[in-house]
Amino acid sequence: SELMIVLIISLTINSCGLLKNNKQYKSKKNQKSIKQSMVIENEDQKITSFDRAELYIKTYSSVAKSEMNKYGIPASITLAQGLLESGIGIGYLAKNANNHFGIKCHKNWKGDRIYYDDDEKGECFRVYINPLESYYDHSIFLKNRTRYAFLFELKSNDYKGWAKGLKKAGYATDPKYSIKLINLIERYNLSRFDKPSVRRSNLTKDEKKNFRLIIHQVEKGDTLFSISRKYNIDIKDLIDQNNIRNETIYIGQNISIRVKE
Repeated sequence: SELMIVLIISLTINSCGLLKNNKQYKSKKNQKSIKQSMVIENEDQKITSFDRAELYIKTYSSVAKSEMNKYGIPASITLAQGLLESGIGIGYLAKNANNHFGIKCHKNWKGDRIYYDDDEKGECFRVYINPLESYYDHSIFLKNRTRYAFLFELKSNDYKGWAKGLKKAGYATDPKYSIKLINLIERYNLSRFDKPSVRRSNLTKDEKKNFRLIIHQVEKGDTLFSISRKYNIDIKDLIDQNNIRNETIYIGQNISIRVKE
């Protein structure tokens, strides 16, 4: 009987040890799984602000140049305002309203609205279907308001004059607004986009009409191959148009695509 008791105690201790080890294994396994999940979900957060700004510029430089050719607003100014006002594309209004320029509703706005604390609490801001609409509306907003009329007398490559003029006209209340725009333009060499595009001038009017620019936001499961198939575009063109490095894309990335009408 004493031998039986010793055997029972021994088995109990071993069972507890196995259970404890099993729990530790599961705990470590779960921790590893959680860490891997966090890496996947926060993959875009690993990108430095400089790299994120470069990606933003690559995504929207085409539409900024297009708007410059159409309205005369320097592409460098449009991009700098977009970077600043949208928080490099990840600010609240950019993420929740596709509003990249902090444009408020004003009396004539008939589209969707979002309310956000800015200079005052609960101010009304415009909501757009996609970021491109925000870029188009930004051009129209400046062109159709008399307080910005004097800016269009400046040269399209006079980004310093435009930056100071926007502050003078009251686009933003920040006293350092013009300095911030100029700093962004010079830090990322945005003035290079103010130069006329030779490639664009070689296109005929009919060719220009046959293409439109759209923005695809990368979702979970997207690959360069699946995106190219979706829009019927060659993978190489997709990579070249967006300066994609190492054929790597990430969730939330905006990819500009030229597609035929």
